[in-house]
Amino acid sequence: MKNLKFQSVFDIIGPVMIGPSSSHTAGAVRIGKIVSSIFGEEPTEVEFQLFNSFAKTYRGHGTDVALVAGILGMDTDDPRIPDSLDIAHERGIKVYWKINKDSNTPHPNTTRIVIKNDTKSISATGVSIGGGNIQVTELNGFAVNLNMNTPTIIIVHQDVPGMIAHVTEILSTYNINIAQMNVTREKAGEKAIMIIEVDSRQCDEAVKEIETIPHLHNVNFFN
Repeated sequence: MKNLKFQSVFDIIGPVMIGPSSSHTAGAVRIGKIVSSIFGEEPTEVEFQLFNSFAKTYRGHGTDVALVAGILGMDTDDPRIPDSLDIAHERGIKVYWKINKDSNTPHPNTTRIVIKNDTKSISATGVSIGGGNIQVTELNGFAVNLNMNTPTIIIVHQDVPGMIAHVTEILSTYNINIAQMNVTREKAGEKAIMIIEVDSRQCDEAVKEIETIPHLHNVNFFN
């Protein structure tokens, strides 16, 4: 008998969630929440580009309310998910949909999100691969490969010298090993994003210290 290797508890029992489908709702919530965390501010406008399966069933399977719920910072089991479109409207967030039913994306459950306010804009492509698991494959035009099934620290900061050294020194102090790291920026001297996958699930103290670094806008830890 072959040994079975599970990458995540989601592979065994699925996520705790509101909604009929782990791919179309729980996964969509997680994609939206990751993009919201990276953006790090209250948006005024969000465009969701939906492809293939997401495009064909997004209303019937609740993908629309799930994506917006994630942008609003909700978790997969938040009872407010069905009301997320109304909540976004109340907060003055404009939501737009671009439907691409016949696109040849590598995975059917794909969305590209463009989120913006009066001062900045970012784009990200996310894929819901089943069981609530997701991948982020593009960020601001840069190809990335984030499964978000390992502990991940996402830092939005000003692009100034020494930021990476400050963060890695703190992680080293707490004996936290880096598994993978992606860094991108809008342009020299503007906002930058640091995405760090780590081997430890005990990062709360390190994150608190990272928060004190000058020129840092926000830091989120996804365990």
